[in-house]
Amino acid sequence: MSTINWEQLSSISSRKYVCGYCNNPLASNRGYFGHDTNSPVINNTFIYICHQCNKPTFFDISGNQTPCTTYGEEINDISSEEVALLYNEARNCMGRRAYTAVVLCCRKLLMNIAVSKGAKKGLSFIEYVKYLSDQNYIPPDAKDWVDHIRNKGNEANHEISIMKKEDAEDLINFIGTLLKIIYEFPSVIKQRISGAQKP
Repeated sequence: MSTINWEQLSSISSRKYVCGYCNNPLASNRGYFGHDTNSPVINNTFIYICHQCNKPTFFDISGNQTPCTTYGEEINDISSEEVALLYNEARNCMGRRAYTAVVLCCRKLLMNIAVSKGAKKGLSFIEYVKYLSDQNYIPPDAKDWVDHIRNKGNEANHEISIMKKEDAEDLINFIGTLLKIIYEFPSVIKQRISGAQKP
């Protein structure tokens, strides 16, 4: 078992990164240096301190960051609190490398979006997807995206399989675009129109 000895807070090799807590980009040289006492080679690990929020970020020997940054775009004007919370949960899971959880959240988001747009609660998953399609919430060229979310979600939910980073990234990107089309863009245009009509 490896044991890491940590040196006291000091100046260490500078590193550029985006803080996983406050999502601010920074370059820091303040933190803790650690070395594996059981390794015959020099294996360095680091804990950097964000100078904006003062929280620690760990970088392992391979350079993997913990906590990772939140993945995916912030979407404005989501009128359903449940949809907004679930989307942010998916983004946070992505930042924690919980890729199967991301896929399951994206699948569930399709159901929550449908309910927020008038579908009855208690329908089957496929009925929610059909509702979104029948009510024209899914643009014609986006049906393949929704199908991909559905298929990957079903694979994660019903099969013994672990989702990959690429699967999770695709689904976050697709669901983010769908959320923009359904919530953000209509809100932006309403604001523009109402602003233009003021004397």
